[in-house]
Amino acid sequence: MSSADDHTTAQAVHDLGAALWFGGTVMGVAGVNKSGNDLPIAVHRIRVANSAWNRFAPAQWAGIGAVLVAGSQLTAASKGRIAAQQDYGTVGALKIGVVLAGAASTAYASYCGHRIGAIAEEIQASGQRLEVRDVSRPAPTTPDRLARWQRRQRRTQLCVPLLAAANIVCNAYLVQSYRVGATARGVLGRVLPG
Repeated sequence: MSSADDHTTAQAVHDLGAALWFGGTVMGVAGVNKSGNDLPIAVHRIRVANSAWNRFAPAQWAGIGAVLVAGSQLTAASKGRIAAQQDYGTVGALKIGVVLAGAASTAYASYCGHRIGAIAEEIQASGQRLEVRDVSRPAPTTPDRLARWQRRQRRTQLCVPLLAAANIVCNAYLVQSYRVGATARGVLGRVLPG
């Protein structure tokens, strides 16, 4: 394999970034959001989960950044394949869209978390009763303005690992196009459509 065809470093950085992004968000939704459930005071539940998400944020954004930077390097190195192989460009464009949507969802989920924390602190300071199931799930008595942000965060947080997983699936398809048989089928599909 020539050095021009060796994209091992970019592929490894991309894959490690994708693993960090996907695995971290699954752990966050499954574990971090419920991390304060043993605490009897609702605002403490929110503080604990928000603190954990805030501590993970730099690693999460590093994973997303690795996917974006290494992905663009891999795309630039594959210009010929994009032009020559049928469906390669379509899946590549889909992958870019998925990554950008995932990054935007990650940012919005973080914003929702900040709003939840601020509103919970206001409620606590006002002396109103505050009850939540966890940081992203309201209880029946949770004030409406907090419950709205919790529902937004929960929906968005559930989308993030799905989008991160879609990125991994698209990448698996694109990597398979390097196989000789897949390359031949892709080129023939482009040259002899139908």
